[in-house]
Amino acid sequence: MTRRTFRYVPFSIVQDATAEPEYEARCVAGDEFECGAESGVQHDPAEVEEWQRRHTQETRHTRYRRNFADYAVMQPPDGVPLGLEPARVARVHVS
Repeated sequence: MTRRTFRYVPFSIVQDATAEPEYEARCVAGDEFECGAESGVQHDPAEVEEWQRRHTQETRHTRYRRNFADYAVMQPPDGVPLGLEPARVARVHVS
């Protein structure tokens, strides 16, 4: 017989400070077809917003799909060793 013990550790999910988030926008204005113009990936949301302003001035398009991406890490609570997994199974064999 095998008995399993589940240990729960309340990890937090936090933004990875070692990787920059990414922002981008795509113009989705148009009656039959989307414009499709894109800002490209930026590391500052202000750059994407400025691209949107310029594109609207040039085209009068006012509808955009915005995307945000980042990396996240699982962070253990204070006092818990870093090597501990969020969910760990210990198998105990009983005779």
